[in-house]
Amino acid sequence: MTSQVSSPAEQADGAGGAVVGGQRTPGSPDGKEVRRLDRVIIRFAGDSGDGMQLTGDRFTSETASFGNDLSTLPNFPAEIRAPAGTLPGVSSFQLHFADHDILTPGDAPNVLVAMNPAALKANIADVPRGAEIIVNTDEFTKRPMAKVGYETSPLEDGSLAAYNLHPVPLTTLTLEALKDFGLSRKEAERSKNMFALGLLSWMYHRPTEATESFLRQKFAKKPEIAEANIVAFRAGWNFGETTEDFAVSYEVAPATQAFPTGTYRNISGNLALSYGLIAASQQADLPLYLGSYPITPASDILHELSKHKNFGVRTFQAEDEIAGIGAALGAAFGGALGVTTTSGPGVALKSETIGLAVSLELPLLIVDIQRGGPSTGLPTKTEQADLLQAMYGRNGEAPVPIVAPRTPADCFDAALDAARIALTYRTPVFLLSDGYLANGSEPWRIPEVADLPDLKVKFAAATNHTLADGTEVFWPYKRDPETLARPWAVPGTPGLEHRIGGIEKQDGTGNISYDPANHDFMVRTRQAKIDGIEVPELDVDDPDGATTLVLGWGSTYGPITAAVRRVRGAGLPVAQAHLRHLNPFPRNLGEVLERYEKVVVPEMNLGQLATLIRAKYLVDAQSYNQVNGMPFKAEQLAKVLKEAIDD
Repeated sequence: MTSQVSSPAEQADGAGGAVVGGQRTPGSPDGKEVRRLDRVIIRFAGDSGDGMQLTGDRFTSETASFGNDLSTLPNFPAEIRAPAGTLPGVSSFQLHFADHDILTPGDAPNVLVAMNPAALKANIADVPRGAEIIVNTDEFTKRPMAKVGYETSPLEDGSLAAYNLHPVPLTTLTLEALKDFGLSRKEAERSKNMFALGLLSWMYHRPTEATESFLRQKFAKKPEIAEANIVAFRAGWNFGETTEDFAVSYEVAPATQAFPTGTYRNISGNLALSYGLIAASQQADLPLYLGSYPITPASDILHELSKHKNFGVRTFQAEDEIAGIGAALGAAFGGALGVTTTSGPGVALKSETIGLAVSLELPLLIVDIQRGGPSTGLPTKTEQADLLQAMYGRNGEAPVPIVAPRTPADCFDAALDAARIALTYRTPVFLLSDGYLANGSEPWRIPEVADLPDLKVKFAAATNHTLADGTEVFWPYKRDPETLARPWAVPGTPGLEHRIGGIEKQDGTGNISYDPANHDFMVRTRQAKIDGIEVPELDVDDPDGATTLVLGWGSTYGPITAAVRRVRGAGLPVAQAHLRHLNPFPRNLGEVLERYEKVVVPEMNLGQLATLIRAKYLVDAQSYNQVNGMPFKAEQLAKVLKEAIDD
């Protein structure tokens, strides 16, 4: 068969896996056909106890080490342990990997691995016709099917005729492979996810050494369990190699042209953010102090930072959200880089202390990993609906800068940027990530330390004001004329004793003041300080002189950019701009908006950025919204943009 290059439409991010070439590999030991693909989207799905997240993580690690570009979407049940075999208990992990630059976990899986009837039913609507479906036939018995409403077996009633169905008795094959280990049936069954991983690793020519090494390390205290998992993993590989049901395997070449030269690793958003906080503290030469209370999906940051005491990191798991931020603000007063991590419900509890930080004018990072709300809402699902809460969710005039990363890897740079603002301008700063970024992953180019920004600060060390009688004193609210930041005086510094608290302060002296004119001045000064923060101008990607602009923020970057590629591939001009800084906005944002006849703002909320844009710039921004707990799909946004352009 001759090779062929996929068309631009096929190359659009998130589309199905187009065949680049299909041929038998010369000298292939099994003699099976090997087809080259430019991309593949795989979804592993099963009960939350089936190890789907571990399976997906391992396949992702194999893929990252192979050199593909990739993007992942873990999807967890909200319940800690939903009833087995039910729809609410389905856990899935989607991975999109390619030989070129990609931006999203993909719209629809080319391959679905369903470990039980619930996994099949929960995910089949997303699977396009002609896709591969691998099912664990051992679970398709009467009772598990009845739990999810299957009156007849979908494997036998013809309802899956439009798909390439591969019925595999995963449980039986795993038990057979492990029969000599002396494990109980329950213990042996737990390895069926490794059998599935081995099968998929064979199908897509993934490396295996790292997974076997990982299993030996993970189960180092139970070597018999480690070896059982390795044997199951190898059995899955061998099954793919020998069975006639899988006549074809696939190759996706490394993305050699997608990345600049450098050292890369796969990284999740929460891990990148954790590393960014550590890097910020090192670049500032300050100890990092995290005061936090565990909450999904932010807890991983607490877990990760607790491992890095060697970098001067101190973590405090407080008894509640209020205590967590109180400790972080106290650490900031003491001269540390104070951080608190949470999600939307925790921000509500922290709001009074955030206001106190505004009044004290101390650097503090508030990391909000947004999730579906209101109240407890959807703890394991994503949303970006805390923007207005971050902007206005405090009593009084209490302005706070807001920074939002756009990809999992970008969480590292966003953390450094947020720290820069907090330390330079002596203010609390919101860092708005979300569940999609936090749990998703992508390749990250490890930066050179020499390329990181210098964040060092100078603490106040001497008196800074002369009274009329010539006395030298320290005024804690005497400001830097450029940044309007007040001096940062570490407690215990001789001669720099000063009063702090939440009551309004007198300009300069910091003494308690109820003077109306002083309060007006202090309110306006704090606002002017935020308005004057230096942020980069907004970059606009507009190669064709479009009349329609799509404006996004945060985690919508990937789906929006993928949609823009599709629209341009169809011959339609569209411009794109993406905001990292939401308070203050880039200074040229108003001028950018005025250049376009139409502005489309996709958000995973009911139009919060669009509301701010309309109010500040009097632009009739068209809001496109989704609040179903899942990220946008590229094709979905492409359709919206085409309609806006054609309208």
